[in-house]
Amino acid sequence: MKKTVRVAAALITRDHRIFATQRGYGEFKDGWEFPGGKIEEGETSRQALKREIREELEMEIELRSFFGTVEYEYPEFHLSMDCWWAVISNGSPVLLEHESARWLSRDELHSVNWLPADRTIIDRISDEL
Repeated sequence: MKKTVRVAAALITRDHRIFATQRGYGEFKDGWEFPGGKIEEGETSRQALKREIREELEMEIELRSFFGTVEYEYPEFHLSMDCWWAVISNGSPVLLEHESARWLSRDELHSVNWLPADRTIIDRISDEL
């Protein structure tokens, strides 16, 4: 049986745009994703997301509402990704672990090479931007 990796992702919006980051490391280097990270033992997805955004981007976010959970089968593992709508409450993004970042409008959503799990929700996000 495949290992399940539980992560949380932030759908950070500002001025009808959504924040996307490009991975700077690992198997999926250069792929675009919504920022976030692994949920540690004993953490809720909300707690994990706030911690990960602080650690990776040096900013604080306010979680607005739960978007949903993406279940995705990668060849090596099963990904369970809790997604939250969020806004920046303090600071601005500092890229500590990412190669690049962009604020994407609805029309630009398909202009980056999303990681497979993130790609599954792009059309739904587009409808809500």
